[in-house]
Amino acid sequence: MTPDQVKLVQRSFAKVAPIADEAAAAFYDRLFEIAPEVRRMFHTPMKDQRNKLMATLSTVVAGLGNLETILPVASALARRHVGYGVKAEQYKLVGAALLWTLEHKLGDSWTSDTAAAWSVVYGTLSQFMISEAYGASQAAE
Repeated sequence: MTPDQVKLVQRSFAKVAPIADEAAAAFYDRLFEIAPEVRRMFHTPMKDQRNKLMATLSTVVAGLGNLETILPVASALARRHVGYGVKAEQYKLVGAALLWTLEHKLGDSWTSDTAAAWSVVYGTLSQFMISEAYGASQAAE
């Protein structure tokens, strides 16, 4: 993850922040469309879940310039997800839903460079989280 990629992610997320609830709703709609089995993992009202998603993304995106500050948060989140029944292979589905959402909500601001930056950032963090939750061998798959 390069400094330029971090800046692209942060700049693009700043454009999503004003439509946070709309973006989060689109994310969950897409996730449930491509992975309907995960819907049963959610027991809180979706409005609350959308708020949690955007708050977490905001924290992570803001901390990308200093990864050491967000890795403990990512580790704790990964371990909680195990308790919810999340499987390592589902991180790819979440990533696909996230990138789809960003592409659709950012419109012309979603460039190939922005897509690549988000892919690298999500890939880096999801591999870390998988490793924390399930071990390094799962992250390598």
